[in-house]
Amino acid sequence: MKNKNEFIDDDFHPVNEDVIVSVQHLRMFFNVSTGGFRSKALKAVNNVSFDIKRGETLGLVGESGCGKTTCGRSILQLYKPTTGKIFFNGKEISNKKDLKEFRKQTNIVFQDPYSSLDPRMKVADIIAEPLDINHGYKTKAERQQKVEDLMKRVGLNAEQSMRYAHEFSGGQRQRIGIARALALNPEFIVCDEPVSALDVSIQAQVLNTFKELQKEFNLTYLFVAHNLLVVKHISDRIAVMYLGRLVELAPSSEIFDDPLHPYTYTLLSAIPVPDPEVARENQRVVLQGDIPSPLNAPSGCPFRTRCPFATKQCAESMPELKEEKPGHFVACHYPGIAKREVEKALGEITIEKGD
Repeated sequence: MKNKNEFIDDDFHPVNEDVIVSVQHLRMFFNVSTGGFRSKALKAVNNVSFDIKRGETLGLVGESGCGKTTCGRSILQLYKPTTGKIFFNGKEISNKKDLKEFRKQTNIVFQDPYSSLDPRMKVADIIAEPLDINHGYKTKAERQQKVEDLMKRVGLNAEQSMRYAHEFSGGQRQRIGIARALALNPEFIVCDEPVSALDVSIQAQVLNTFKELQKEFNLTYLFVAHNLLVVKHISDRIAVMYLGRLVELAPSSEIFDDPLHPYTYTLLSAIPVPDPEVARENQRVVLQGDIPSPLNAPSGCPFRTRCPFATKQCAESMPELKEEKPGHFVACHYPGIAKREVEKALGEITIEKGD
């Protein structure tokens, strides 16, 4: 693994007042044994930077194994980052005292509502656990009242507080997890694929709960997910990750209307369309092969081994994340090439049909 001194050229920037969380040059490497006494660095998150403004939702999307969950957990320092800086409300989280205060104002909703709740604890104790740890009440009556208020806010009956987690449905369990995350009135919540394990009808209910709570408490979310339509529904901006790196970042509407990175374009082309006629006309870009291992990432652009538009330049140099349009950042030597090539191909097909 590289020594931290090898990253001293990272350029850290001052944090604007409207930014609640600033992630700068975040790296999360894991040592993986390769046999004998040798090991190699698995670069789960590699030089990721972005800001999240107060009150907004930033969606983080990508394939399984791209590092999005690790990124969210590293921001909360559930994993201690290899290098990089995390700023919260303009202050760097640099020591244990800062981290303790940071964790009082942040929380996480986990992906699996089944395994993230202790089966031996009653719901009241699960929700009140952050209050117990941080001395968030003076009397037992106040503790119980806070638990009941939290349950009502997420759409659960207060009478159910003495039940165990296994007595609830998947959607109800996720609501318990949300109530627990809200216990200390946090400002920032990482939502780690919170609806992926739920039925579609329940997904909509839980997403609406997230949006209602955001309006009520002025919450800020980092929303990690696979489903782009889910992310579009809830996010103000979307960041796309591939093999541990950020490849595109833009407002939600921009990502869907004008994707500039070939990987983003392929993700969008794979979204099912309910209209058969529109679906037949859509030109899907099919990627060849599997995502490379973070243990042996390709040189240059990490996407070049699967990109149908890659050139020699893509193998020789890593594209930087640059602002191509106001608020629209992309890491590609040929931004917008996928859309242009597909539109060109569709135009040729239309001409042939006309002839």
